[in-house]
Amino acid sequence: MVGRGPPDPRQVADARVRQDQPSARMAIAQLQRVAAESRDAAARVHHHAQAALLGEREDVVDAYGHVSARSDRRPDRFFMSRSRAPALVAAADMMELDADSEPLPGERRKGFIERYIHGEIYRARPDVMAVVHSHSAAVIPFGVTRTRLRPIYHMGSFLWSGAPVFEIRAVRAENDLLIRDRPLGQALAGTLGGCNCVLMRGHGMTVVGDGVPEAVFRAIYTEMNARLQLQATQLEGPIEFLTETEGRAATAANRGTLERPWELWKKKALPR
Repeated sequence: MVGRGPPDPRQVADARVRQDQPSARMAIAQLQRVAAESRDAAARVHHHAQAALLGEREDVVDAYGHVSARSDRRPDRFFMSRSRAPALVAAADMMELDADSEPLPGERRKGFIERYIHGEIYRARPDVMAVVHSHSAAVIPFGVTRTRLRPIYHMGSFLWSGAPVFEIRAVRAENDLLIRDRPLGQALAGTLGGCNCVLMRGHGMTVVGDGVPEAVFRAIYTEMNARLQLQATQLEGPIEFLTETEGRAATAANRGTLERPWELWKKKALPR
């Protein structure tokens, strides 16, 4: 019987390539997914930066307001800028924070003191994808008086769910009004509950949304609703506020048109 000769090296190499093809395809697919996730995260970061810019232009946030967006890749994390005035924020200023609102290892830039507002709301509300905190001037009176902030027109319809007031003294008698740790953030998130807006006595407000455009929309129109309500109190009343049914319906209608104002605000916010 004649024995077979040594295998052809080229045939062995071809066989190995064929054997490794599924693994190679899986590796390529995984790399493509990672790349897609990275592009999505980068786009979200840029989206967020635009929101921070436009907020200042719409008189909603001052040098101390901030915006955040939940991470698509890791829902237990979120993006927000380093401690910087919103009008100056660029994509390069974005930081990724963990579930405890702390910067990821290796991050040396200074974050916002009140980042716990965002992290604890994300923890308590899985439906929330973006948060805006501001010191909106027109809103302040409603946090220090017994007059409730209520939806006075369709653009403020999301306020149908209520605008409860967070009283920090109920949690910590000695305070500086800032949400500077997780326990205070948890208490604020508890006051927010299932609402879209929470007022903060002597401080400002925080609104939530299912994305950056909606959160920014709500921050802008909470400010406008507060202005209109203050004006209406100077006229003969009573004020006819939106009913819950009207508020729910108008909120759903507005949600379907967010791209219209978002496109305009981005154009106004971004440098020409």
